[in-house]
Amino acid sequence: MSLIEKIKSMDRNSNAYTIMYSSAMVIIVALLLAVASTALKPAQTKNVETEKKIDILRSIGMAEGVEKATNKHSFVSENFTKYIAEQYVVNSNGDTITGVIAFNVDMKVEMAKPLEQRNLPVYKAKLDDGSVKYIIPLRGRGLWGPIWGYIALNDDLNTIYGATFAHQGETPGLGAEISTPEFQQQFKGKSIFQGDSILTFTSVKVVKGGATANDPHGVDAISGGTITSKGLESMLFDCLSGYQNYFDKVKKQLKS
Repeated sequence: MSLIEKIKSMDRNSNAYTIMYSSAMVIIVALLLAVASTALKPAQTKNVETEKKIDILRSIGMAEGVEKATNKHSFVSENFTKYIAEQYVVNSNGDTITGVIAFNVDMKVEMAKPLEQRNLPVYKAKLDDGSVKYIIPLRGRGLWGPIWGYIALNDDLNTIYGATFAHQGETPGLGAEISTPEFQQQFKGKSIFQGDSILTFTSVKVVKGGATANDPHGVDAISGGTITSKGLESMLFDCLSGYQNYFDKVKKQLKS
């Protein structure tokens, strides 16, 4: 006798019937959810990958038109292939790590590791004018949850070409402003090193009350979003500082 037939034959007013019926419903719902989850997983994975590619492309200004594209996935995939010439992983010594795919690296996991154990992704872009940009992923914490983004550097590995930031759960009109073009535009042209013959890593400061005019290392903080602003500042320093040896090696290669 099947479980359903057994339930049908039971006294519907008994406790046993209630328990058996409830258990059967839980099993059926769990099976349906499992089937739905399995069926939807490929589409969900594809969406996550596409959004990640969009963020990378935004850092170099190459995600324009994505919202109007007839096929979003194809549009993004084609642009990503066109502009991202290389992607690889380095360690804190600046050495390339083989056997690790940059796109698959989870920065949440990496930022929880000691610096010397981290896999540090690099995306090397080549734009239509032939210029080369180095895109670095970022991961940190805002007021209410994680924040992340990408910084694109010119081939001097000092000047910021573009930036994009996103968040999970920051307050609209306050901390959530880090995801607006107006806030991100401030980073364009800023420097992460200071000095002439001897360069010192400084990252970019997010200044409460506003950065001074022509400050090469400062941008205006978000009004009313002090904690998120400082979280973003820490994210920039913590993530970019891990690439210093890599930046030095590339600079020496370019000079030689």
